[in-house]
Amino acid sequence: MDKHTCLIYCNCGAGIISGKKQDDLAGSFKKLNIDVFELHDLCAISLNEKEVLSSIEKDYNKKFIVACYPRAIKNVFSQNNISISNFEVLNFRELSEESIIEKLSMLIEAQSPSGNYEVKRSSLKVPAWYPVIDASRCTLCGQCARFCVFGVYKYNKSSLEVANPLSCKNNCPACGRTCPASAIIFPRLPENSVLSGSDPGTETSAKSDKKEGLFVLLNERNNARRDIFRQGVIHQAEEEKRKAIEEFKISPKKK
Repeated sequence: MDKHTCLIYCNCGAGIISGKKQDDLAGSFKKLNIDVFELHDLCAISLNEKEVLSSIEKDYNKKFIVACYPRAIKNVFSQNNISISNFEVLNFRELSEESIIEKLSMLIEAQSPSGNYEVKRSSLKVPAWYPVIDASRCTLCGQCARFCVFGVYKYNKSSLEVANPLSCKNNCPACGRTCPASAIIFPRLPENSVLSGSDPGTETSAKSDKKEGLFVLLNERNNARRDIFRQGVIHQAEEEKRKAIEEFKISPKKK
């Protein structure tokens, strides 16, 4: 039966927002006149309980998703072959609880006197820390697969896939830092950056000669620093990989 509109709330287990904000959002959503699915959490369910999302897709025309970056959510669905149509993401990393509720109140049409609130928990027993590939940006250079020592990726010159996602080590986004195209996303990474799913900046043409000259000057200065910055990123990635390897040696079965 078509129930028209629902809300999917990712109660994330990665700590990317505070526990208080998570609880406050859940409390506010329970007051909305709309069916709400509180998922613990969207990454794990997308990986291990796809039928939950398939059922929502079947029953509802429109979905609002309160989770992290829209680019991250889109590619989580794509990578896990999950078909979710007609959805809009409200990013709880950047939006306050008040802003989210205000936006939802404006967007949600009148549904019913009250909505149903349902909590879904994944049976996945380990944190679903894993990389997500943004296929629209990936150039198939293979840098991530060569950098990773845990067998997460399967790569050849014509394809790249996250073949063993749960082999990825917690708090080791090192492979993503080395990606020259910013094509790798870690949705569960605490930092708010391109690596966790924000949109990569794009260069735009200036609207006037004055602005264009300023952009050229800034670009020249940035180019002078680029090699130094890149060396710093690679150093950080190497350090993250080293720590992950050391942890693996201590506890090989830990995910």
